[in-house]
Amino acid sequence: MTRAFDVAVVGAGIVGLGAAYAAARRGRSVVVIDRSSEPQGASVRNFGHLCIGAQTGLARPLWLRLAEDAGFWLRESGTLVIARHDDEMSLLDAAARDGGIELLEASDVEARAGVRTGIAIGGALIRPDLQVDPRSTIAAVRRHVAGLGVEFRLRTSVGAVGTGRVETTRGPIDTGLVVVAVNHDIDQLLPDLAESAGVERCGLDMLRVGAGGAFLTAPLLTGWSLVRYGRFATLAEARAVRERLHHERPDLAAIDLNQMYTQLPDGSLIVGDTHVKGAGIPPFQPETAANLLLDEFTALFGGSPRVVERWQGVYASGPDEFLIDEPEPGVIVLAATTGIGMTTGLGLAETTLAPRLGADADIPLEGTPR
Repeated sequence: MTRAFDVAVVGAGIVGLGAAYAAARRGRSVVVIDRSSEPQGASVRNFGHLCIGAQTGLARPLWLRLAEDAGFWLRESGTLVIARHDDEMSLLDAAARDGGIELLEASDVEARAGVRTGIAIGGALIRPDLQVDPRSTIAAVRRHVAGLGVEFRLRTSVGAVGTGRVETTRGPIDTGLVVVAVNHDIDQLLPDLAESAGVERCGLDMLRVGAGGAFLTAPLLTGWSLVRYGRFATLAEARAVRERLHHERPDLAAIDLNQMYTQLPDGSLIVGDTHVKGAGIPPFQPETAANLLLDEFTALFGGSPRVVERWQGVYASGPDEFLIDEPEPGVIVLAATTGIGMTTGLGLAETTLAPRLGADADIPLEGTPR
């Protein structure tokens, strides 16, 4: 266990894998340490929705190249947005002025989303967006980076990190660079940093239901999504949408709803999701939240969805989109702290580490995380 590596990555979720991928492509020796034997965290408990057109600092080419090299399912679907009120359409119109968003007629968005006829007044397509199946994707990325020479130390916990060294339950690891990518567990490994950065935990309830005849040509967002995603929520037009939704449906506001849907290759749909924040997240999922999710599904698509799975997700939440810190020389802490890790994780790792590892001219990036 005392073998030295150029880079040691703590955490085998999408951000940690992105760091390993960035280092391995540049010929560095890399070890990834994770306490679990299989992917179990936020990187597999999400929608598989890569909402590139509504975020900042992303690397779409990374996803496209990795999908080709690692052989996982990815579709360049874009993202549909259904508008059911004039203020939602006004918000979409304002966002579309910056490009990348195509406004749609009501009949078009209804046909593409498979929702009930007459429910939409319009909508939009966020063209750059992608979709993956998170459960198969993370496993495929792990296999691919292992094939690049990355070594994995699984079922291994990390007790401390410092300049040039990682202390694990299987012994110390010497390294040139440490990348800490443990998401919400930052409050366990580096509690002082988590507290100073205002990072806490966010728990969410999600469901997977049988298709029931529904067919989505792309992930589907609603007005409840628009007031959460940065590209829309920061616009002046978002205030009217938020105030109306909270006034009309205080029950949905109380569960901090993001009403959105993705359809997996097997035809089932992921339905979500609720949000609650705190230092610790109770493991108990109230059935009232699930009932609200299912009621909103029926209102949009019709029918009575059959639940095939339920789960609770947990991710790091903070005042900024990203936590990027260097608490000690050569110890880089990376986390997406607004629930956008699956979308931004690869780009966050790439753009943060590139100044230390050197540029990769084969993969041009669109921006740098804020």
